[in-house]
Amino acid sequence: MKLLLVIILGIAANLDNLGIGLAYGIQKTKIPLRSNVTIAAISMAVTCFAMLAGDRIASVISPETADWIGGLLLCGIGVWMLCQPQFGQVSTYEDAAVADTDGDRVISVREAVPLGFVLAANCLAAGFGMGVSGSSMAGTVLSVGFFSFITIGGSHRFGLLLAETWIGKYPAAIAGGLLVLIGFAEIVI
Repeated sequence: MKLLLVIILGIAANLDNLGIGLAYGIQKTKIPLRSNVTIAAISMAVTCFAMLAGDRIASVISPETADWIGGLLLCGIGVWMLCQPQFGQVSTYEDAAVADTDGDRVISVREAVPLGFVLAANCLAAGFGMGVSGSSMAGTVLSVGFFSFITIGGSHRFGLLLAETWIGKYPAAIAGGLLVLIGFAEIVI
C-alpha cells in the first residue's frame, strides 16, 4: 500500500508539470531532454530536502503522531489546492515567453532552472508530509523525478490533444484531490 501512495504522490506532485508541458507544446516552445532532466532533478532535490526535514521532526515524536501530522499536512495541502480560485492556472510560467527569456522557443538548461523551482513547490510540501509520515525516501524521490520527467515530456508532445481533456484543464484540482486521498490513507493505514 505504501508503494501505491508513493506512486500517487509522484503523480500528484507533478500535475502542474502537465499544465506547463501542455502550454509549451501548444505554444510550440521546445523543452529539450537536458532541460526536462534539469527540471526533474530539481524536483527530486527539493523532495529529498523536504523529506529530510520531515524525517527530523518525526524522529522526536511517536510514529502514530507522525502519521497523523503527515496525513493532515497532505490533506491540508490538497484542500488548499482545491480551494484555489483559478483551478486551471498553474502560474505565470504557463506563458512560455516568461521562461524563454531569450525568445528562441527553446527552454535551455539555464531557463529550466527557475522553471524547475517554480514547479517543485508542490514537491516541497508533499515531500515534507511524506517525510514526517516515514515513507520511503528513495521511492518517493525517484517517483517524483520519474513523473516529473514523464509529465513534462509526454504532455509537451501531446499538448494540443491533452489540452482538450479534463486532465489538461484541471491539474490543480486533480493534484489536490490526490493529495487529500494520500493524506487520508496515511492517517488511516
